[in-house]
Amino acid sequence: MMKRIQMLIGGAWLDAFSGDISVIRNPATGEPVAEAPVGGREEARMALEAAWRAFPRWAGTPAEERAALLHRTAELMRERLEEISRWLTLEQGKPIRDARKEIMLTAKVFDYYAEEGKRIFGEWVPTGTPHVRSLVIRQPVGVAAVIAPWNYPVELLAWKIAPALAAGCTVVAKPASAAPVAATEMIRALHDAGLPPGTINLVLGPGRTVGAELVENPIARKIAFTGETETGRWIMEKAARSIKRVSLELGGQSPMIVCRDADLEKAVAAGVRRAFSNMGQICISVNRIYVAEEIADAFIARFVERARSMRIGNGLDPEVELGPMFNEEVRQKTREHIADAVSKGARIIWGGREPDGEEFRRGYFFLPTVLVDVSHSMRVMREETFGPVAPIMRFRDLDEAIALANDSPYGLAAYVFTHDIRTAFYVAERLEAGGVGVNINDVTELQAPFGGWKESGLGRELGRWGLESYLELKHIRIALD
Repeated sequence: MMKRIQMLIGGAWLDAFSGDISVIRNPATGEPVAEAPVGGREEARMALEAAWRAFPRWAGTPAEERAALLHRTAELMRERLEEISRWLTLEQGKPIRDARKEIMLTAKVFDYYAEEGKRIFGEWVPTGTPHVRSLVIRQPVGVAAVIAPWNYPVELLAWKIAPALAAGCTVVAKPASAAPVAATEMIRALHDAGLPPGTINLVLGPGRTVGAELVENPIARKIAFTGETETGRWIMEKAARSIKRVSLELGGQSPMIVCRDADLEKAVAAGVRRAFSNMGQICISVNRIYVAEEIADAFIARFVERARSMRIGNGLDPEVELGPMFNEEVRQKTREHIADAVSKGARIIWGGREPDGEEFRRGYFFLPTVLVDVSHSMRVMREETFGPVAPIMRFRDLDEAIALANDSPYGLAAYVFTHDIRTAFYVAERLEAGGVGVNINDVTELQAPFGGWKESGLGRELGRWGLESYLELKHIRIALD
């Protein structure tokens, strides 16, 4: 039987008032796995009002009590690991091993912010008057509306919910409409942990109605969004009308620079993993690879060898490394980027098509693809493909590689592989990106800030910076006489 999920508003689990539902299908098989309510502006408005009513109580709850509830949420996520992970694979397609990793990391996020919320300190500020004192305190911004995408529907939602709750904000969460099941189970864990009614709310439905109400309604004082850059622009425009605070983690087009002195095996393994993991459907996926001419042939040969060996299939198979793509829209965009590159002179040396076999016929499968002879005239080198494509380009010297890497409107993440510490700093300091990985293919660290430069977004998530984005500063000036 299919699972039926509901929305959570003011502590009550509800269906859509219209009775409308959407069917969630497994990207590997096309089979229906769940039904979700399709809410609208009215449900979103009710959720915001419930969060507004709950705000004074939650903001006044001692940090220790808030921390205990967040820790309890993390415990419930771990207890329900297998169930939630399975739903995540069924609705999103990623391999079960990666689904488990996402849920475990989500639990860590709640544990981290449970403790970080205890460290919201104020400051005494020196004054120019002997009998005057100045105190600066931090207080929760108010109701936070948080919106997450389908590629990491649980973890990226937790990046927003956990610091908001730790700061004393109440929350209205909108998961991705096409992958809401595992995210709903995370909200259920928060509810079951004992959060007061209205502290955490869940609304489901299209961005054009539910998302629009969350952004436009003056009750929401903070909008946190991860998704496409165009949607981020729209959110900035609408949020400006009531001067809301916004955090936007938007598109990426991450470059990887492989220097001539790099450890070839490590660079290849890291590049393959970051280019093809989750079928390239990651905002910090390696989208462009620049390799020093001296080692390019060897790098490409080993890269293709690893790509060919990756096992593709239904994500529920524990041996599978790559599941299906999420839907036909993202698969078709991948095809279009490849076709554009080939029409302008690129060569496909592996992949570029769906895998053969009856087991792949009903799902959105695609082979990991390696392109060479690419240039910046091609869409694959200028736009975010969000698919399993690795275009490889040669460079002559470091300054050329840096210029090519920075030749993009995006600036979320970048990577460099070298054995020379001077080269590492030279490149890392000149790359226009919010995070740079040196000899590593990931720029996320729970204790460190995550976010982009240029059109990749505004603000930061994770670490104390993620908590501060849900806090307002207040100056209290006191005359002693």
